[in-house]
Amino acid sequence: MSDGLLNAPTALLFGFVAIACLAVALYKARSDLDDRTAPMAGLVAAFVFAAQMINFPVLPGVSGHLLGGALASMLVGPWVGALCVSIVLVVQGLLFADGGLTMLGANITNMALIGTAVGYLVAWSLRRFAVRSRTGLVITAGVAAWINTVAASFGFVVEYALGGAAGYGTGTVALAIVGVHCLIGLGEAVITAVTIAAVAVARPDLVHLLRSAKTSAPTAEEVR
Repeated sequence: MSDGLLNAPTALLFGFVAIACLAVALYKARSDLDDRTAPMAGLVAAFVFAAQMINFPVLPGVSGHLLGGALASMLVGPWVGALCVSIVLVVQGLLFADGGLTMLGANITNMALIGTAVGYLVAWSLRRFAVRSRTGLVITAGVAAWINTVAASFGFVVEYALGGAAGYGTGTVALAIVGVHCLIGLGEAVITAVTIAAVAVARPDLVHLLRSAKTSAPTAEEVR
């Protein structure tokens, strides 16, 4: 979201929402960070940063992105994952002018908070299926990634409905944003599924979802 898409009160509201939620994530992330998770978090942030550099123009001042929320949450957990995606958004906004600074709170809310939370909740709900086989893990990752992308786009629509200031009708915004992200979600699903499967084959202990599932995480041989 570029500057000017939301009015000042709405931008401030979601700025406070982002700050409050990230403070909670920062506190909760301490329990997830260890010798395995900390290096992986850096790699996840770098991967998401590269993926989000690909933009898909939707409307003037609005672009679609790959998100990386489901990928991050499945690898390093939802709290650390939300922080990783947020750092990427801050760097993009400050150094590359990708997303307006006044819209940073809204962008973080959509992409780092809603996307990551929804992606992880979907993956967690399918965790028993995910740990059974490599196919189950791939399907779980793909479904979580697609749903997280579409859910984040609905977040944008809600924000615009509350305080849109760009002159577009809410219906037009909803149709354009959600429609494009349904397609973007397909690409995100493929990238997420392939990446998660590759990590699980080599080092299943690095996949947070597998470690945290009640069923014991499969070995590399089992995932194959």
